[in-house]
Amino acid sequence: MSLSFHWFLPTYGDSRNLVAGGHGTSMSGDRPASLRYLNQIAGAAEENGFEAVLTPTGAWCEDAWLTTAMLVETTEALKFLVALRPGLVSPTLAAQMAGTFQRHSRGRLLLNVVTGGEPHEQRAYGDFLDKDARYARTGEFLHVVRELWQAHEPFSFEGNHIRVQDALLNNHPDPLPPIFFGGSSPAAGPVAAQFADTYLTWGEPLFAVSKKLEWIRKLAVDHGRILDYGLRIHVISRDTSEQAWAEADRLLEAIDPADIERVQANLARSESEGQRRMLELHGGDTERLEIAPNLWAGVGLVRGGAGTALVGSHEEVAERLVEYSRLGIKHFILSGYPHVEEAYWFGEGVLPILRRRGLWKHPAQREIRPVTTPFATAAASSS
Repeated sequence: MSLSFHWFLPTYGDSRNLVAGGHGTSMSGDRPASLRYLNQIAGAAEENGFEAVLTPTGAWCEDAWLTTAMLVETTEALKFLVALRPGLVSPTLAAQMAGTFQRHSRGRLLLNVVTGGEPHEQRAYGDFLDKDARYARTGEFLHVVRELWQAHEPFSFEGNHIRVQDALLNNHPDPLPPIFFGGSSPAAGPVAAQFADTYLTWGEPLFAVSKKLEWIRKLAVDHGRILDYGLRIHVISRDTSEQAWAEADRLLEAIDPADIERVQANLARSESEGQRRMLELHGGDTERLEIAPNLWAGVGLVRGGAGTALVGSHEEVAERLVEYSRLGIKHFILSGYPHVEEAYWFGEGVLPILRRRGLWKHPAQREIRPVTTPFATAAASSS
């Protein structure tokens, strides 16, 4: 299996230290998320062989659609994994936006569907559904979007949460954007099984990830589908293990204890099962952060969402990635602080190891075939 690697656009700001907040909690870095700086990150990702960049969604960051649309013309082949929330926009408009993005980007859109696990943030957007209802609405939303991407006649649908009548797109997206979807709650599984192309999970120990993937596989089989799987995790990769752990220690020492208290209190009210699992990995205890070989939960002390990092030498990080791939993980969505520099540490340190092992190939590489010309063929036959 050839592995795909993706990077991350911190549209709330970046830093040499961990940026506190996210997932319903305000956050900002001391490197502002200017368009010029985001272009540097996108350029570093493309240069190092990352296939796409994930762009988050929420009140704590910039809008993902507008930001990535502005980066299309400054990149060549880099794809954009745009996060969107069903319920905040109509499915017809979302399907149309995806089609427009695909045409103008020449097929470089991927979609990350985020149901939303922070009720206070959802209410700020005008969404007052409870958690199970949000997942049910997501299923209806994706059903309508997928139908519209392929329908050639007006399409109508009436569900419990979404209703459209005689909807039809003037132009279908080509190719259809792959849908990435994550969720650890019981209500998330059936939605992933029916509508996702890639199921995403955050970085947990191998046995926990294996158990979750098996859960989704069984549900997908019930619907006659086979999914891809992806892992969202941070990385601190260096020439030696000692250097990598020294960097993790530096990040930890720079954390303001007040930030830990503030962020942990805000995340504790989250309805996200995935967020609960992240919090349980460390329990707010800075003394028990290495939760598995090379797996460090320090990021989750101050950052919502993906809260773990692979820490170690390039060889160690590569080996841990291989272990996840053996579980069925194909897509790895990575990030690190700061995002420009860490893209090079990983791109120049880990990816060559995986390439030598036949597990990764730079997206820009193309198979080189011998070129034959008519006159050469004629000359050969006459000699």
